Amino acid sequence: MPRITTPFNAQSSAAEVIAGIDLIGKRAVVTGGGSGIGLETARALAAAGAQVTLAVRNTDAGHRAAIDIQATTGRDVGVARLDLTDRRTIDAFTADWTPPLHILVNNAGVLALPERTTTPEGWEAQFAANHLGHAALALGLHDALAAARGARVVVVSSSAQSPVVFDDIHFISRPYDAWSAYAQSKTATILFTVAIAKKWAADAITANALHPGGVMTNIQRHFDHATLRSVGALDEHDRPMQVPPGWKTPQQGAATSVLLAASPHVHGVTGRYFEDCNEAEVTEPRDYGGPGVAPYALDQNQADRLWDETTRLLHR
Repeated sequence: MPRITTPFNAQSSAAEVIAGIDLIGKRAVVTGGGSGIGLETARALAAAGAQVTLAVRNTDAGHRAAIDIQATTGRDVGVARLDLTDRRTIDAFTADWTPPLHILVNNAGVLALPERTTTPEGWEAQFAANHLGHAALALGLHDALAAARGARVVVVSSSAQSPVVFDDIHFISRPYDAWSAYAQSKTATILFTVAIAKKWAADAITANALHPGGVMTNIQRHFDHATLRSVGALDEHDRPMQVPPGWKTPQQGAATSVLLAASPHVHGVTGRYFEDCNEAEVTEPRDYGGPGVAPYALDQNQADRLWDETTRLLHR
């Protein structure tokens, strides 16, 4: 299949991508929409007329974000509680959702937790939050997505990728490493979109994953000073920068999410991985970062295996 390109690039903003698109009558859910990339994704979708719901762990922050979006777009925005490591909140959210859902943006996530942490089910926390929680949300919203006839599932992943270790996903036997756990969880999010693309095609549901680029948001809250220095995020006075050189603003970071959520340039496209508003090149395996997408992250057999393991864990 030919690589998909668009008129947009790494410098494009969410507002530029959404310009001229009419989403009136469409419903959208954005996880982690209370700040950062999620906030700017929600703002762009609302500006185009979508009825947006922010699915957030901290509803106080969510309500502040909703007020901010309303002030800049004139559109009311809903807020609902969702903790991706708490199945009760996911089940409550999906049970309460009844209308057709046209856009689901799985944006929330955690990054590089310094110590191995597990959920009550015994799941490693990064895998649970980044992949399993979002998978449970998408599965629970399947009927609403199918009812929309043309729904889009957008998954914010990362350039940090490493193979899913199916024999020890939760680091029970192998030593825990924060970046390995993060990269594994993000590969899982890509594989799940590949699985959805195949399994939900008959429901006219598309699913695509993306790397937003480097953006300074709350997700780096677990970085220590040495890590911030190593990624070039400190200024000459050793203070964190809002937009380090080579990084993006939140508005630019949200552009690829908005493209996949709403742009006619990717109508009907499914099971792909994008960066900088264009489909990424498939690259050779690498260590936790760099342009492109690793071939194992798009492998259909791996996607099918992940789907089976995911549904087994969620339904046991």
